Amino acid sequence: MASVDASAPRRGTGLQSLERGLTVVAAFSREHPRMTLSEVARMTGLTPATARRILLTLEELGFVRCEERRFSLTPRVLSLGWSYLSSLDLWEIAQPVMQDVAGRAGETCTAATLDLPDVVAVARATTRRIMTMNLQVGGRLPAHATAMGRVLLADLPEAELERFLATAALAPLTEHTIREPAALRRELTRVRRQGWALVDEELEIGLRSVAAPVRGADGRVFAALNLCTSSGRVSAAEVHERLLPGLLDGADEISAALRRRQEPPVLRLAP
Repeated sequence: MASVDASAPRRGTGLQSLERGLTVVAAFSREHPRMTLSEVARMTGLTPATARRILLTLEELGFVRCEERRFSLTPRVLSLGWSYLSSLDLWEIAQPVMQDVAGRAGETCTAATLDLPDVVAVARATTRRIMTMNLQVGGRLPAHATAMGRVLLADLPEAELERFLATAALAPLTEHTIREPAALRRELTRVRRQGWALVDEELEIGLRSVAAPVRGADGRVFAALNLCTSSGRVSAAEVHERLLPGLLDGADEISAALRRRQEPPVLRLAP
């Protein structure tokens, strides 16, 4: 989970208790799934007394549990994310289009948005194929090593892209992963020019994916549509010749629907 700096100066008239509560929730992560009161206080920079009050409040609300003096998040925390996703409404437009793209391609179709340094899957349409990309809605992948991420990164404002390239840890996930900022910038320039991205075994050996941009009424890319396949089963040439045209058509269809609605681009999860 991304951290929140409780000691950072607040702007405007923010509610300090809410800020501190979110700081505590954000302190839990894969590396720190269960923590004592002292550990939470140290991780957040809060006093033990303040951390204790917040943890007890979160426990009372059902967002935290305590076992053997160690606190951990409960599944109820997911309701915060579901509230965001379920308040959005593009799923009604995107779902049938994605299902059609997936059906014609015979591969899983995923939509994702950017939450630097990752992409977050917000919608998914599967096929009957036994072996599919195991990325569920809400799952995260590093933006620099995914086709979806590169489509989204390529449309970032220049200043924001510069900050990302200057600070991001471009982890070498495979021997093929682009790990140098200059090389990634060149690839993003190519993606921006051609209007789609192909990533070949950079995220995982044996995995090949292609992504296309979904644009809102303002023309900006706010989501990426992706098809993922096995590199041993489908060649890069076949991805380009057979999968890419349908993917581009699907992304354009969703984008056109958004332009007709003239509303902010958003995504809804399937019921």
